Amino acid sequence: MNRILPAFPAPTRLLRSFAAASVIGAGLAAAPAARAAEPLIAADTIGGTFSANAALVSEYFFRGISQTDDVPALQGGFDYEHDSGIYLGIWSSNVKFNDASLETDFYGGISGDLFGTGIGWSAGFIYYWYPGAASALNYDLVEATAGLSYDFGFASAEATFNWSPDYFGASGDGFYPALNVDVPLGRYFTASAHVGHQSIDDNAAFGTPDYVDYSFGVSTNVIGFDVGVTYTDTDMSDAECNDACGMAVFSIGRSF
Repeated sequence: MNRILPAFPAPTRLLRSFAAASVIGAGLAAAPAARAAEPLIAADTIGGTFSANAALVSEYFFRGISQTDDVPALQGGFDYEHDSGIYLGIWSSNVKFNDASLETDFYGGISGDLFGTGIGWSAGFIYYWYPGAASALNYDLVEATAGLSYDFGFASAEATFNWSPDYFGASGDGFYPALNVDVPLGRYFTASAHVGHQSIDDNAAFGTPDYVDYSFGVSTNVIGFDVGVTYTDTDMSDAECNDACGMAVFSIGRSF
């Protein structure tokens, strides 16, 4: 909690401040310099790379559908990638629907280069957890993931496939193939495009028909911050999407 001090303290307060400063200064001069505590486990003992990220978005959309109902979202996560290609991570965002106010994702897997061809591959899992939501809602779910990627120089592309044996809201099998493309625009900007198809075994339980989602946007880096604007939508009508689709999203984030 921040406290606002008076701009002009009373004379007695000033005298006490000077006296205290003199005593503290003398103590610091006499005391040896404090040594920074050593890490309990040093990062270089296990290899790999640790990183963190944080972002603020004007609205959180997941596969074309709003998760925050016209409310901004604060998001962030931590990642670890071993030299062998094994990766682990955690990511969270506020959400706003029914009984849920927070989403936390745990994920992991392995990635590498396909026989030295420059084609990247990955396989793993994502566990979506909605703490605080009633278990009867069956929000929590797990997905298996796989992907292939390639950098063509003028553009990079990634094809992914996600499958859940019991999708959101106990709606049965959920399949989500998607394609993502990034294209550099000169020195400072990158254009991005995405298209995916969400199919659900039990559409009534999920609340929408099978649908296509798509997005396109532009991003850049400003004094170390990633800044972007993206338009995202689906092929559903407003009624089918419960008026939760079709929006321009602004974002600012940073990785550490």
